[in-house]
Amino acid sequence: MAAPLDATVLARLRGVVDPELGADIVSLGMVTRAELAEDGTATVGIALTTVSCPLRSRIERDVRTALAGLDGVSVVELEVGVLGPAEKAALMDAARRIAQERAPTTTIAGTVPVLAIGSGKGGVGKSSVTANLAVALASLGHTVGVIDADVGGFSLPRLLGMSGPLEAREGRLVPKSAKVGTGELRVVSMGFLAEEDQALMWRGLVLNKAVQQFIEDADWSGIDYLLVDLPPGTSDVPMGLARTLPQTGVLLVTTPPLAAQLIAARAGDLARRANLRVLGVIENMSSFTCEHDVTYALFGEGGGARLAEQLGVELLASVPFDPALPTEADEGRGVALTGRPAGEALRGLALRIVAELAPPPGAQGCTARLLDAMDQALQGRGVSAPS
Repeated sequence: MAAPLDATVLARLRGVVDPELGADIVSLGMVTRAELAEDGTATVGIALTTVSCPLRSRIERDVRTALAGLDGVSVVELEVGVLGPAEKAALMDAARRIAQERAPTTTIAGTVPVLAIGSGKGGVGKSSVTANLAVALASLGHTVGVIDADVGGFSLPRLLGMSGPLEAREGRLVPKSAKVGTGELRVVSMGFLAEEDQALMWRGLVLNKAVQQFIEDADWSGIDYLLVDLPPGTSDVPMGLARTLPQTGVLLVTTPPLAAQLIAARAGDLARRANLRVLGVIENMSSFTCEHDVTYALFGEGGGARLAEQLGVELLASVPFDPALPTEADEGRGVALTGRPAGEALRGLALRIVAELAPPPGAQGCTARLLDAMDQALQGRGVSAPS
């Protein structure tokens, strides 16, 4: 049986931060041994993610420095080992949890549902789904924020018929806005800051930082929903969302072919590793029904259902192929309000989001509804509900 960890030594080790993960080695579960002998020898066991960890020497130095001034410690002995698979998984879970608890300040309230729309690969209509779902939600009377996180492949300004530079007010970016019925769209995109044909050579941390600035530096006060159009594939952006907006849920867009399904599954796995919930799957371009009411599976069939089954979630919507959509999208006119089958599928999804998947701020939860029902029942009997 392992010896108990010495509380005094542990307290000092909480000041040793893993430079890469940004959290202390005790909270991350990297300390396997912490003992202080009567002769003044402090023995500390540290487990790293890999034997050849490039930060090993720095962590060892920081441990020795942290314990150097501790009363009763004359010698520090280090035992460096490697985390096993289960311990590595626990470390990453702890790192994500700690990062979420330290989320930076944003005007997006924690009660605002954040829906990140992702895909495994480009060309499946992810951005089109994002744009039309935003319009559908706004048409229901909601104020919908939209972040075009596909920084290198931005397309939402054109899809939503918006243009012009972003403005700043009181130190914050002001999203572009447009009325949709009684609702409103508020959009931030690199497309408002760069030319449409300008290539952005951004990758990794730089790309993630741009998205973080859209989240933190824009004025999102008053929105009911925030939709985030993720870059295709497995980028760093979901990790940033998990840290900044831990309430984020992911909607995965795929098409019927098997190849699209398998790649989207990897995007779903990444989202879950980042402690983000996968809410469900949207199958785009699922089928085409001609004017003679004959339905064709132009791109195969079953990809959405297979992906949902693989991830253990629900297939939330199957959006039919609409031949008019490409032309209308180029003109900034979406399909969500047309009444055609594709539009009705997306509007149905929006209704379900509002009613079930992610009700807007202020919507009654189960507890409030239960208390209301109790109150009404007691009032019917002439009895007041307890406060």
